[in-house]
Amino acid sequence: MGVRVLVGTAKGGFWVTSGNRRDWEVAGPFLKGWKVTAGLRLPDGRFLAAVASDVYGPAIHMYRNYVHNSTWEQLPGGPEYPEGGPSRFRQIWTLAENRGTLYAGVQDAGLFRSTDGGNSWDPLTGLNEHATREAWMPGAGGLCCHAMLFSPDNPERMWCGISAVGVFRTDDGGASWVPKNRGVYWAHEDEEFKEIGYCVHGLAQDPDDPEVIYRQDHSGMYRSRDGAERWERNESGLDSAFGFPIVLDRATRFLFAVPQESDQYRVPVGGALKVMRSTDGGDSWHSASAGLPAAHAFGTVLRGAMSVDDLEPGGVYMGTTSGTLHVSTDLGESWTNLPVVLPRILHVSAWVD
Repeated sequence: MGVRVLVGTAKGGFWVTSGNRRDWEVAGPFLKGWKVTAGLRLPDGRFLAAVASDVYGPAIHMYRNYVHNSTWEQLPGGPEYPEGGPSRFRQIWTLAENRGTLYAGVQDAGLFRSTDGGNSWDPLTGLNEHATREAWMPGAGGLCCHAMLFSPDNPERMWCGISAVGVFRTDDGGASWVPKNRGVYWAHEDEEFKEIGYCVHGLAQDPDDPEVIYRQDHSGMYRSRDGAERWERNESGLDSAFGFPIVLDRATRFLFAVPQESDQYRVPVGGALKVMRSTDGGDSWHSASAGLPAAHAFGTVLRGAMSVDDLEPGGVYMGTTSGTLHVSTDLGESWTNLPVVLPRILHVSAWVD
């Protein structure tokens, strides 16, 4: 069975495809010159790509995969803050779909929702105008809403992650949001709003038990068993608890993360590009890095630059800020380093083709 990977870079997007997960073809760039910051495949087969430009600003483009020789088309509408307000729409960090509704997490941090396939977007004001908003502080990458999770059992329950603010949860379909960071060490303590100031980097969720959530945070690795009510550290075996991406293979529930040396020196530990894997729900972590560069590797893996394909055995895909692209088709037992050097990789998404 084939796989299609969308790789978003600082200078455009690339398709990486394979019919057998052994032989790979790289095509591109498309949307040449744009930063491609997020990707999404819709249930009808269309692809969406979020782009940004220092000159033209952010936008969303669509690719009709089912039309021969189709090209990318810019959607007429997009998320937008009120003109003259305190927040500015700078970039889309994540695109997600749930029950036919599209969501965009943006910078300056906020959420927007579309019910017409992305042609128009409405703000989730319960989050965007949260009572703590005036105290939200950016992380090194900006004030960004970069992660969304959904409950398959309860359509009203959703989670989002904001750097450097924390995890929020809604139980009423997005009308209101509550910070959920108990047990996490803060990144910067706010004197008035103690429930914010936590720099979540990445989120992953158990598909069978959506109350089990995994969190790569600025302050370390965490797990919640109760829908983010409480968090506990789960760092046993990690070379470093600092990193950005965390992904989960649906079939095995294996977790994958990429540690970095520290928040001050954001490169692979010891110059070795290493993937850490947990096969027991985060209780312990072990290296799953055979074939990855073991020395002189200083490109980092950003929060959106790691993905899984949900095949059996599962494929794991990641790209680095040095432009290198790495593929494992056996859940991290071995890795192939594709013979390409792309621009700085911002985003990686993989789908069964």
